[in-house]
Amino acid sequence: MKKIPVTIITGFLGAGKTTLIRHVLEHAQGRRLALVINEFGDVGVDADILRGCGVDSCPEENIIELANGCICCTVADDFIPAIEALLARNPQPEHIIIETSGLALPKPLVKAFDWPEIRSKLTVDGVIAVVDGAAVSEGRFVDDPEKMAALRAADPNLDHENPLEEVYEDQLLCADMVIVNKADLLDEAGLKKILADISAEIPRAVKIVSTREGKIDIDILLGLSAAAEDDLANRYSHHDAEEGHDHDDFDTFVVDLGPVQDGAVLAKRLADLAAKHDILRMKGFVHVEGKPMRLLVQGVGSRFHHHFDRVWKPEEKRASRLVVIGEKGMNQAAIVADLRN
Repeated sequence: MKKIPVTIITGFLGAGKTTLIRHVLEHAQGRRLALVINEFGDVGVDADILRGCGVDSCPEENIIELANGCICCTVADDFIPAIEALLARNPQPEHIIIETSGLALPKPLVKAFDWPEIRSKLTVDGVIAVVDGAAVSEGRFVDDPEKMAALRAADPNLDHENPLEEVYEDQLLCADMVIVNKADLLDEAGLKKILADISAEIPRAVKIVSTREGKIDIDILLGLSAAAEDDLANRYSHHDAEEGHDHDDFDTFVVDLGPVQDGAVLAKRLADLAAKHDILRMKGFVHVEGKPMRLLVQGVGSRFHHHFDRVWKPEEKRASRLVVIGEKGMNQAAIVADLRN
């Protein structure tokens, strides 16, 4: 039997994975698709966005949400049952797309495709790493070399690891294609530097393209025929020597807010708050007083955007809920207090 191809879409928090997948769904050209969406947090924002696409290529029953941490750590408990559920569909999907959480390491997931339960049925067509070009340009994933030199001078025994940099590099090193998204936020010189730096980082021949808002020909994404599960030795990870991997360097929580009067004012306040507390990611849905539509708010660092994504359903409770993700040690009490102030 012909194996069903699977595309794994990875990328750090807020890189634009969901936007890319929505573009794929809207330009599926008759392909029968299925999605597995994994989020680092208890509110399924990405899955809800994709369910609202309303496209025939991927009906709601073909979208499975895994909100129990990172898929790379819950392969046996969550991922295998999700795949088995999709394979039980009649008709079966022709192509499966997996969106990992922004903190997931793709290599453990690719390893799962060597499990006997799925190896005979599925193949990893390709691993796509989506990169937030603006975040890379701002130095989000690289330590300030002068600051690190000063710290090491004060403590020669300093064993420093940057968890953001490790996750970012692991995602690049497992990729068959890298998409530098949000290229419109960069000038030509900045984009060229990022493309060159990524090319130097990956010791394999990998396609690297730039785009904005995830708009790319899906024939470029689907049909790579990489069979990544047979090529694990060439996909280095910082965690190759470890028995497992956890995400103790990061934390997340959900904040419930009341209705707001102005979405733009809220977005500005959230941007200030993210900068103040060095928050990595905030996203969620908001009830704006007097508006029949739900406001989607998303932020990467202190860059925020918002728009009304759809009308509230009659059976829905109109609520405002935000997911906050940051490095371990962020002051949750202070963040909640500022949000509710």
